[in-house]
Amino acid sequence: MDPRPTVPSFPNGFLWGAATSAYQVEGSPLADGAGSSIWHRFSHTPGRVASGDTGDVACDHYRRWESDVDLMSELGLGSYRFSLSWSRILPDGRGRVNRAGLDWYARLIDRLLERGITPNVTLFHWDLPSALDDRGGWLSPDSPEWFADYADVAFRAFGDRVPMWATLNEPWVIVDAGYLFGVNAPGHRNLFEAPIATHHLLLAHAAAVERYRAGGHPHRIGLVVNLEPKDPASPSAEDIAATARAHAYFNEQYLDPVFLGHYPPELRAIFGEAWPEWPAEDLERIRQPIDFLGINYYTRALTRFEPERPPVFEARVVPEGAVTMTTGWELHASGLERILRWVRGRYGDVPLYVTENGGAFEDPPATADGRIEDPLRVECYRQNLRACRNAIEGGVDLRGFYAWTLMDNFEWNAGFSQRFGIVHVDRATLRRSIKASGEFYRDVIATNGAALGP
Repeated sequence: MDPRPTVPSFPNGFLWGAATSAYQVEGSPLADGAGSSIWHRFSHTPGRVASGDTGDVACDHYRRWESDVDLMSELGLGSYRFSLSWSRILPDGRGRVNRAGLDWYARLIDRLLERGITPNVTLFHWDLPSALDDRGGWLSPDSPEWFADYADVAFRAFGDRVPMWATLNEPWVIVDAGYLFGVNAPGHRNLFEAPIATHHLLLAHAAAVERYRAGGHPHRIGLVVNLEPKDPASPSAEDIAATARAHAYFNEQYLDPVFLGHYPPELRAIFGEAWPEWPAEDLERIRQPIDFLGINYYTRALTRFEPERPPVFEARVVPEGAVTMTTGWELHASGLERILRWVRGRYGDVPLYVTENGGAFEDPPATADGRIEDPLRVECYRQNLRACRNAIEGGVDLRGFYAWTLMDNFEWNAGFSQRFGIVHVDRATLRRSIKASGEFYRDVIATNGAALGP
């Protein structure tokens, strides 16, 4: 008998991947007949993005996609999660299809399949066509059907080859950062707009699911949300109440309608007179059955009451001595296990995927020998993946994990100042170099998690 202890691994068939999004990595946003997106417009507006950075080049994935797929293969990825650029496929957002845009994605998908890498496609990762923003964007009551028409074009083109689809990525961020606080595209700051954008996004999600089912496509479709546990910063009644509001606003706002058929009641108090009465038939439509839920997790939120930050009146606190990312987020891996268990407890045994997880830490801007040591990021992945394993052992139906992100990229309003990649990108040359975290993740994949240790 072998006296060595058995090192726990993940279930057979567990899907190991990495994730990106179109505007963050592709570059060439107007190439070959593509239309402008709100992020192209936003990043070209002075003062909106750190250092005046834009996605004009990003990681140049649009031109370097073949060698990037080689890199994915070298890492041993079983899946690649990426988004389609709506305006690359439909330059005006609707109507005329840009064949060159469809063909580019077709080549990428076919190459992934040739390499045994499962494509996982997100239809919308924040880059609404500018032409539709000019017609009201997500505030327009027509926006759900705009989205469904676009989704149908993508389903017809790739539905036979793409086994996993997500409708939206992080609708909470789209609304909170884009319509309430104005720090992301389209840059609005309007309390009354936020609930409307939320509702239309959820109706758009539902409309796309309806189109997928009606088309008889044989695979799976779901939704991706960002979640984090909320803990009170003190035992005070104000902090406890602020934490409850933050939890409803952040974690339940987009999942209760999908799984339970209603919005959390706290939203009425949070938004006050800005909260509309939604038709029952809308809520019934939003409650479309989905095949999986994607969860993006980075940190937990230690929460305190903040009277100067409406409408939730809360603020995030970082505990003294915590390991933090360059984003200011606390490294708190146990929160991932907690949030996975919470989803199962509240919404049932829906199949789950961690569709984004990782950390931004300081990396050198360039390397002479191709070696990037990033011990904090290695430890971040080690702890978070152990949290995933614990959740599975506790009965959570977790079926896959995607590192955020494949390579250092354009991090929205932070520009290129935040490095999340397991692959380093030299901003001067765009040279790719696998970091120590990428090597660690490759070992984890090759051993189906056994490299994490006990």
